[in-house]
Amino acid sequence: MYQWVEYHESRDYQENGETKTETTYTYNTEWKPELVNSRNFDKEIGHQNPSAMAVESVMVVSPEVRTGPFILSKGLVEQINNFQTLSLGDFPVFNLDPFLSIHDDYFYHTPNPRRPEVGDVRVRFSFAGLSSDNSRHGPAQTVSIVAMQRGEQLLPFKTRSGDTLEILYLEELSAEEVFAREHQFNSMKTWGLRAAGWALMFLGIQLSMQIIYTLVDWVPVLRELVSIGLKIFALCVSCSLSLIVIGFGWLYYRPLVAVALGALAVLPIFLARSGLPAKKNA
Repeated sequence: MYQWVEYHESRDYQENGETKTETTYTYNTEWKPELVNSRNFDKEIGHQNPSAMAVESVMVVSPEVRTGPFILSKGLVEQINNFQTLSLGDFPVFNLDPFLSIHDDYFYHTPNPRRPEVGDVRVRFSFAGLSSDNSRHGPAQTVSIVAMQRGEQLLPFKTRSGDTLEILYLEELSAEEVFAREHQFNSMKTWGLRAAGWALMFLGIQLSMQIIYTLVDWVPVLRELVSIGLKIFALCVSCSLSLIVIGFGWLYYRPLVAVALGALAVLPIFLARSGLPAKKNA
């Protein structure tokens, strides 16, 4: 539906030693698949949207999805996501309502699709998972599946470790290629979680040290130096703690990797101690 959309941009500035925030709001009309509640706008007057969608989005799934002679499980069907827009130009011409027109494979409920008004609606249809070579929309989709066969059904397979194998790729792959991709995906996911954990730890340490920055906030030069020092401190501590946590995870499977990570974790401490002047004996 064609609706008003609110955007805001904020900037911080200093005034009388205090940090203040200025927010600027702008409004634009766009096609949105979900309802935008204009009551939450900073300025609702002149930017009002309808209170409900005239047509809600809906996904229709066939009760029985097959690949060859096999029926796919619900989990496998949900992995079929290569949706293509249904070309309305392939359909024969039929009489339309005066306020209903076709443009760029959309049904528009507006007299002029190029100049829509707030509240106008457009609808398009998409499809995925073609399984017949005789379809007018294209050839059958080739898939590669890892699952458990039970009769004519493909079901999730539970491994000894408790994991579930229910994999579908929308292309032709060998078993080795499928598991290689899964291994790569799991590695990227693991490193992503590690990076997220480090970022949260860094943010938590930095926020906990904010009280020190507040004490010197009124001294301009000292304030900047303390801010840089606290960020470096938070960076070093968060990196060390993250390496220790990752090392504990590797301790049982790869002890040498765990030891190496532990050594890297304490490296900032040794570097800091080596930079201190040696104590003189009396």
